[in-house]
Order: sequence, then structure tokens, then C-alpha cells
Amino acid sequence: MTRSYAQAPIATVSAANGIEYAYREVGEGGVPLLLLMHFRGNLDNWDPALVDALAQDRRVIAFDNTGVGRTSGKTPSTITQTALDAIAFTDALDLARVDILGFSLGSFVAQEIALTRPSLARRVVLASAAPQGAPSMHGWAKWVIDAVGEPEIDPVRVLDVFYTHSPESRSAGEKAMGRMFTRAELDAPTTWQTRQAQYDAVTAWGVPNFSLLERVTAIQAPVFVANGDNDPMILPRYSHLLAGLIPQARLKIYPDAAHGFLFQHHAEFAADVEAFLTGPQ
Repeated sequence: MTRSYAQAPIATVSAANGIEYAYREVGEGGVPLLLLMHFRGNLDNWDPALVDALAQDRRVIAFDNTGVGRTSGKTPSTITQTALDAIAFTDALDLARVDILGFSLGSFVAQEIALTRPSLARRVVLASAAPQGAPSMHGWAKWVIDAVGEPEIDPVRVLDVFYTHSPESRSAGEKAMGRMFTRAELDAPTTWQTRQAQYDAVTAWGVPNFSLLERVTAIQAPVFVANGDNDPMILPRYSHLLAGLIPQARLKIYPDAAHGFLFQHHAEFAADVEAFLTGPQ
């Protein structure tokens, strides 16, 4: 590994779509692992402990998609366009084949990439994920969007969504948040335009439509679906539904964990991801 994620500088690359993307990368070797971020998140919202564990034997790339953080442009309001913009980023880096880890909103985008350009996605990890058109997915519960969707983000309220109320989960969340925002070079905060556009995309993705559920059955790449057992943002039942729809998908639900299960259980999750990425198809 060339450096830890906490020390990795922010680089930029210009894509054919006219967008200049900001990104950080760590690690060397293997099939590159592309990280797709959650609602309103930027490069700083990835836990360095998780990224470093993922990068032990491979190149890991996190980036700000269009209009997010230091990346130029206007954030799109559809998952389809967000996925096309992510593909443009991989093209700009000459990445013909990648593994993908999509978290929350990023998991929606990962599904769309795997459907739009199957040749790009070798293996796909969907963390806190739901298929398009699932019943009762039309927006988040009021207390959830109130916690994460206000103009000023309150870390305590974010903890309520990302971690359970057990002392162990809450302590893990506080430690993860501390690791995320201690670097010297911070990314630019996400804007209100990004917040509005991304929530429009999430809401549209969740409009009930049973015919759309069939789309994910066309995903050709091996898929690992994961979630926390108490996720209030993407309920665990949607992860079970998604894993049941995708041919031969694997599923794991992590205990005493909410939306931030992958940071709370970062060592275990990274080991599970590594086993999935390197194991037999």
C-alpha cells in the first residue's frame, strides 16, 4: 500500500463529459475497487480504517461524482445519469474493468452501472441496498430525512441513523466519525443543490413499481449484499429482497448495526469483501 487513506491527497482528472472529477486512491495491484458514496457524502465520509483494510492487496479509488465536493458540474437528479457520470470517471482513468462497492445511494448507482455497462463491473458489493421499485421505499421515514437532510448537519442525529443505541455501536460510530474528519486536507462540503438532487434521485428510485424489480435479474456480475440488522434508512428486508432477485447473490446481515454497519464492523466487513472479491465465482 502506497499510503493510508487519511494521508492520500485529492487528485483530479478531466473526463470526456466535461466534468473534472476529484478523487483519492490508495493501494496497489489487483482489480481496482471503485467506491460509490452515500447521500450527501464526499471523499471525507469514507472511514480510513475501512479503506485501508480494503487496500491491503489492491488499488482502491474513491471519488466525488458530478457536482459533489470538489468535482465540477451540477449533481444530477436521477440514478441513471449518476451512473453514466460514474462510468465517465472510470473512462477518464482508463479503467476497463473494476470491482464496485456501492454504499446506500451508491448501491443504487452500482446496480445501474452493472446493468448499463456489464463489461465494466467484475464483481459488485451492495452495502445498505435496495432494488428499484421496491414497495414502501418511496422516500425515507420523516425522522430519518430530518436527521440527515437538513441544511446544517447535526453529527448526533447522524449517529442515530448510522448506529444503534447500544453503547458498543454508538462508541464505534463516534470513533469512525473521528477518523473521517481528522485529515489536514478536507474535501469541499456538499451543497444544498447536491442534497436536493440526490434526494430526488432516491425518491424516484423508490416509487413502487413491481415490473422494475425484474431489472436486477439481468446483473451478470457476482454480487455480495450486506446490511446492518437495524438499518432505519434502507431496511434489512430490502437487502433480503435484492439478494433474492439477483442470481446467486450472497447476503450477510451484521448484528447490532444500523446504516453505518460497514464502518462499525470495518475489519469484519473488509475481510468479507476481500473473501468475496478473491473467491471463486
